[in-house]
Formats: sequence, structure tokens, C-alpha cells
Amino acid sequence: MSNNTDTLPALDSEGYLQELSGWTPAVAEQLAQAAGVELTDAHWEIINLLREFYATYEHAPAMRPLVKAVAQQLGADKGRSIYLMKLFPDSPAKLAAKIAGLPKPTNCL
Repeated sequence: MSNNTDTLPALDSEGYLQELSGWTPAVAEQLAQAAGVELTDAHWEIINLLREFYATYEHAPAMRPLVKAVAQQLGADKGRSIYLMKLFPDSPAKLAAKIAGLPKPTNCL
């Protein structure tokens, strides 16, 4: 858990990191806290998957590719929109990418 004396790296107008290299787990905790999300092991599983996806494909996945990637790596129970919505409310692909320190997914409004 990060302490509140850590300074958050520069964010864009939508709250995404301007420099992806500024991401750390402590930054993720701060971004999650600002979004009203308390990170659990289940959240970290998705965050780590997203960071691996980005390292491979050089973009953050929108919802459908995210669901597919989660299903392939973590199983059908977790590879469902409803599961991701419980972890990252409203827009799982956008919120998870933001917390993971990635750019806004393409095709997400």
C-alpha cells in the first residue's frame, strides 16, 4: 500500500499517465483510490494481464479483446464482462488500463 506522501506522475485530461514509465504498483494504488477502487489480488491479476497484453501488442485492449484475453489466460469464469464490471465498475477496459498505467484503449469513448 502506498502512503499519501507519494506524488502521482503527470496525468492527461482524462486521468491517464502521460509517461507510461512513471507507473509503479504504488501509483496504481493511488489511481485506484482516486477512482474509488480498493485493489485486491483479483484486480492485480487483471492489471498484470493488461500490462503483459500492452507489452506484446503495444496497445491497451478495448472491452471485447480484454474479455477474450482474460478468458484465455485466466479461464472462462473470469473472462466475462460481468466479472470485470465488478472489479472495475462502469468501463472495465478504460478503468483497468488507467490503473495499470496504460493509455486509454482504442475504440473506448
